[in-house]
Amino acid sequence: MQKREVGKLIVMVSNGDNNAFQDLYLQTKRGLFAFLYTYFHNREQTEDAVHNVYLKIKINAGAFKEDTNGVAWILQIAKNYALNELKKSERTTPIEEWHKSIDNGDRGSVTDAMERVLSEEEQRIVTLHVLWGYKHREIASLIGKPLGTITSQYKRAMEKLRKALKED
Repeated sequence: MQKREVGKLIVMVSNGDNNAFQDLYLQTKRGLFAFLYTYFHNREQTEDAVHNVYLKIKINAGAFKEDTNGVAWILQIAKNYALNELKKSERTTPIEEWHKSIDNGDRGSVTDAMERVLSEEEQRIVTLHVLWGYKHREIASLIGKPLGTITSQYKRAMEKLRKALKED
């Protein structure tokens, strides 16, 4: 979905249009889930986070500025939510739990391969670029890192991912 279309839907949601909210959800839920999964590494927590982020979107849609990037606005809400939740729980997913989930057999999917071989930041960069269609310079701005760093991290992440998928 185009970033401008997302912005238009958010404006419509701010005006009380429930059909626009449903369209926004249907158009962005997969990408939002993938983005949030890089924080939680747990399907149930991620699904809860997705629903809570959409609730925040609906409540705060009136604060969205029409001439800004709707996808970036949603991802900022998601990032803030994830960081707040992780801070509240005062833990991140333990390494042992992560390894156990990998050892339970689901090694074939790209998501599992991403979890196994990529750092959280590399997962975010790949998700933002591949699923959301952000350019490297936009990702650099969102994450707050230099463009060269994002570009090289993306290239290394893709090499790691190709190798992991080949081994599977």
